[in-house]
Amino acid sequence: MKNKSLQDSIQDRRTYYQLSNESPVSDEEIQKIIEYVAYWAPSPFNSQSARMVLLLGENHKKLWELTKAELKKISHSEEAWKKTEEKVNGSFLAGYGTVLFFEDMSVVKGLQGNMPSYSEKFAQWSEHSTAINQILVWMALENEGFGASLQHYNPLIDEGIQKEWGISQDWKLVAQMPFGTPLAEPGEKTHEPLEKRVLVFM
Repeated sequence: MKNKSLQDSIQDRRTYYQLSNESPVSDEEIQKIIEYVAYWAPSPFNSQSARMVLLLGENHKKLWELTKAELKKISHSEEAWKKTEEKVNGSFLAGYGTVLFFEDMSVVKGLQGNMPSYSEKFAQWSEHSTAINQILVWMALENEGFGASLQHYNPLIDEGIQKEWGISQDWKLVAQMPFGTPLAEPGEKTHEPLEKRVLVFM
């Protein structure tokens, strides 16, 4: 991974919707990024419930063709479908790969059973766990020269993904992160005043 300051990595992480299917690094390096995050990302009670699936090449394309097929079923008109298809083709399918983020609900249920006093909190903490993995992967991909975005086509595509890649029924799909070499700059980012969002007491 490139030697960036943490502040730069946070600032540079943006949403890119125009991608190419080129990669600035090898597939092995991409795999190392995913594995590094999976290994080191924190989780409640060190439960390590986060799961990730890296799709490259034809598997990446299959995902977005599957997604388009499901979206077409629920499109209200041919015009609406064409807009949807253009978005998926240009912003997601056109990329180099996709990371699928899951939570292993068997781990979450095990924690609920072992620690009933926290039972109602574990589902919420599971969301925290996957969010941490998502942002770390996003920043790490950005550091290598990729652009990415975070998508949520679940539960529409859950069944198709489970069948296509033999994913366990215990794995709950949370998000999809298509990535590739960016073809355009991200949109302008606006900021609410910090004094409305951060309180400091000294």
